[in-house]
Amino acid sequence: MIGTLTLWALRARWGLAVIVITANLSGLGVIVTELLLSGFFGRLGDGWGHTLFQVGIYPTVGFLIGIALALRDRSAYFDWLDQRRRPTPDEARRVLRLPVAITLRVLALWIPGVIVAAWLFSHMTEHNDKAVTASIFTLGAFQSAAVTFLIVDRMIWPTIPEVSGILGATTHWSSSVLVRVIVTWGVSGALPLAMLIVVLADPASAEPDRIRTAVYLSAVGIGVGALATTFLARSVAIPLRTLRVAVNQITDGDAEVRVAVGSTSEIGLLEHSVNELSVTLRERERMRDLFGRHVGIDVAERALTRGMDLTGDVRMVSALFVDVTGSVALSTGLAPQEFVAKLNRLLAIVVAATEDNNGLVNKFEGDAALCIFGAPIALGDNATPALRAARRIRDEVVAGGELDIGIGVARGRVFAGDVGTDTRLEFTVIGDAVNEAARLTTEAKGVPRRILVSGDVIDAATPGERAGWGLYERIQLRGRPEPTACWTDIDATDVALGLSPSAHGGSASGGDKETSPITEVHSATTDSVGGGD
Repeated sequence: MIGTLTLWALRARWGLAVIVITANLSGLGVIVTELLLSGFFGRLGDGWGHTLFQVGIYPTVGFLIGIALALRDRSAYFDWLDQRRRPTPDEARRVLRLPVAITLRVLALWIPGVIVAAWLFSHMTEHNDKAVTASIFTLGAFQSAAVTFLIVDRMIWPTIPEVSGILGATTHWSSSVLVRVIVTWGVSGALPLAMLIVVLADPASAEPDRIRTAVYLSAVGIGVGALATTFLARSVAIPLRTLRVAVNQITDGDAEVRVAVGSTSEIGLLEHSVNELSVTLRERERMRDLFGRHVGIDVAERALTRGMDLTGDVRMVSALFVDVTGSVALSTGLAPQEFVAKLNRLLAIVVAATEDNNGLVNKFEGDAALCIFGAPIALGDNATPALRAARRIRDEVVAGGELDIGIGVARGRVFAGDVGTDTRLEFTVIGDAVNEAARLTTEAKGVPRRILVSGDVIDAATPGERAGWGLYERIQLRGRPEPTACWTDIDATDVALGLSPSAHGGSASGGDKETSPITEVHSATTDSVGGGD
């Protein structure tokens, strides 16, 4: 209901005037009731009617002036609202100053009235204390001004999201939590108690009148205090509860959270900060996803965590290299987009098989890919996942029937880290294991099973995985002084017939490729690593 009344007061042309009138009448009502209960009017004598008429002239004039100014303020401060448009920055800043401006105007209208009323009452009756009379009207003026401030401040809350959208994270000293607490304390505690002190100190009032007035002021203080404190507590507790829920959602990974900024106090700044946090996390996640598509999620996370420093480690890793056989012939016979589509389907297989086995696709090199197991995330066993990934890639490529490939897997110590400059970095792995994997890939294109693995990888794998691999033969790899013992996986049919992995014939340089299930589908020629046809 309060929200409905607030919206009405904000949208109606008479809304602000009604608020100002209500606040001033509340203060005037407290003063009149206090004077009545204290027996003040009974001491005015026979000319009380004439006295009240004279005293009432200024309040009537001030009342009319206040209505006129409130109507003018409604147009001056909320003209943009009537025109159904967003406020300009100057209009938004004026809205924030409205509670203070209205409150100061209320005090400016009350002060002359206080002086006039106190002077008239003190001169028209001999049984009134001038200080007491002036104090009662002065405290009533401050009560009216404080109530006006709280109501007008509450009235502008619905406009704060628009104001925040224009000015961003902004605040005004008058809307701070501290100011609201002090004003609420003044309305609910300080001013009623001050009035009570004045009444009890009035020497002209009889004891029953003072007691009756004290009870009245105490009741007013309790009622107004409960109401004002409730509003203050709700204005703090409700947005804080909303913020707590939003922060919990962000903690749970929901970066789409947004909180409506409903205040220009410290709470409003906190609401804006939560929204900024959500946007920052969302942008970070977008960058992580975009960056991860280029360099891998693990490398992206590492870069976002460590920043721009050139860092790296020497790691024991297993390197898997996969390359397309006959890529030059294929690219010549196919339209570019069709060839790229084939490569993308191959690389999708490579990425899925590598990431499912906790590896990293470090880079794509034309029609080839280098995959690393054990960096940047260390693995207790990086050989077994590499062998599983190699088999899966080979099997899915064979099932697709589009391309012929070779796969080489080697193991050794490499540098895994960032290379480059402060303006351009790349995560890479450098070491003999990478070179050996590339050489094995070249030779694997002529092997029936299309996979060659170094002995170090087999030795480091689990016993269950080793059982599926057999020694193919020793091959002289380019650039190496000694022949390398090469292993390939064992076909289930070979195991049933008791054949060795090399029984299907030939070394890598001279084997009969027609026995290969892959080369029966493709008549591709052997090429070099990384598309060196």
